[in-house]
Amino acid sequence: MPNIISREIRLASRPTGVPAASNFTLAETTLAALQDQQVLVGNLFMSVDPYMRGRMNDRKSYVPPFEIGKALEGGAVGEVVESRSSEFKVGDTVTSKYGWREAFIAAPKELHAVNKAVQPLSVYLGTLGMTGMTAWAGLTMVEVKAGDVIYISGAAGAVGNMAGQLAKLRGCRVIGSAGSEEKVKRLSEECGFDAAFNYKTSPVLEQLNRAAPDGIDVYFDNVGGESLEAALSALRVHGRIIACGGISGYNEEKPKPAPSNLFNMTTKRLTMKGMIVGDWLDRQGEFENEVGAYLQAGKLKNLETVMDGIDQAVSAFIGLFNGKNVGKMVVKLSS
Repeated sequence: MPNIISREIRLASRPTGVPAASNFTLAETTLAALQDQQVLVGNLFMSVDPYMRGRMNDRKSYVPPFEIGKALEGGAVGEVVESRSSEFKVGDTVTSKYGWREAFIAAPKELHAVNKAVQPLSVYLGTLGMTGMTAWAGLTMVEVKAGDVIYISGAAGAVGNMAGQLAKLRGCRVIGSAGSEEKVKRLSEECGFDAAFNYKTSPVLEQLNRAAPDGIDVYFDNVGGESLEAALSALRVHGRIIACGGISGYNEEKPKPAPSNLFNMTTKRLTMKGMIVGDWLDRQGEFENEVGAYLQAGKLKNLETVMDGIDQAVSAFIGLFNGKNVGKMVVKLSS
């Protein structure tokens, strides 16, 4: 095949505070001819996720930082354009970590085959992707069960809405907080939450106490900050906290102080577990079977916000921190 020109988003500089468009650059690259045991993939959709903000800092974490001048990475779903591997053929649909670019060359072990009959294919970045699996793994990790009262912060986001829907399917009473009345309405009407509130209108603890006057059993934390402090007050004895994310502090230049009521961890004998979805990849098949069956049966809503074109990828990413998304934020790269 002739050489393929691919556009990609590179990190131009490390953000200070909220990322800006000037921290990124859109560049073209020419892909080399395929070698044996290589596969050429054209991306159809790419994911933008809050955790990527941490990789833009030059410090050690559970994943290495992005490098200045190089293409970013993230979840993507694409189609095999050319293959010199017996494991994949032209037309196969695959997921990978090579988002933020229109096309790429990879080894077969870097690709995961998915069923192209499932539509839209962007579902493999949301409900059936790593965000859906994050929600599933979090609930599984602390053994969320029927009868539990669970509060989810960032509930209209990619992980939050899935955690709420899956908790409902487990027989829980589900409470969520989000940043607009529209999002609150969608949580109640589309996702089946028993109660939802706008955290911007009055203190979180006041609203949480009204929604759960007898307290909560589980807190699924996507936000940190005020929401975590409120949950520490509302949790019952032996309550559980799923420490999944803390988007309220991702752009802070200095870490915020710990919640003022952290000693409730001791007095209430609470359990708080941190989770990284990468630790659960050995159970990906179990997740796909369970959640895929729910989706096929119409028991789950695949909420997503779609931006069109790689030139919109940076705006989509920054929009995560401005509340621009309902459900999973994805960028469509090709039809």
